[in-house]
Amino acid sequence: MPMANPMVGGAAMYPTKDIVDNAVNSKDHTTLVAAVKAAGLVDTLKSPGPFTVFAPTNEAFAALPPGTVDTLLKPENKPTLTKVLTYHVVPGRMDGPALMSAIAAGGGKAMLKTASGGTLTATMSGSKVMVTDAKGGTATVSIANVYQSNGVIHVVDKVLLPG
Repeated sequence: MPMANPMVGGAAMYPTKDIVDNAVNSKDHTTLVAAVKAAGLVDTLKSPGPFTVFAPTNEAFAALPPGTVDTLLKPENKPTLTKVLTYHVVPGRMDGPALMSAIAAGGGKAMLKTASGGTLTATMSGSKVMVTDAKGGTATVSIANVYQSNGVIHVVDKVLLPG
């Protein structure tokens, strides 16, 4: 039986709720929620899944070059926004133990196929899981194993970018 979910963005995360219903309560993920809505991905992330979501915080989005988020949220950029967001989603439920097993089985790294068709590389740095994108940017999982009714969320400190 998994332990109780960690708090995320000052809010309790309930394993009986889906990814969207939990994310909307996190004050650290308002940008991500706005982006998911703008990309039209709400219904997808409310579906049975399961999904593993590497969820960037508001700070992660704010660290992008100035104007990037505003540009991505424009209706004409929906295809690009969708690609960026689905690059943070791995089909299946890959919680911390499953990620660490995959990393060990891969000789220190696990190649994760994303919903966008790209690849993320998961590695360990001490006890932390690191996720590297196609452009070589690396995010640290700051809160792992936030279980949802349709998957699991891992909070990350950077926005991952597809190639």
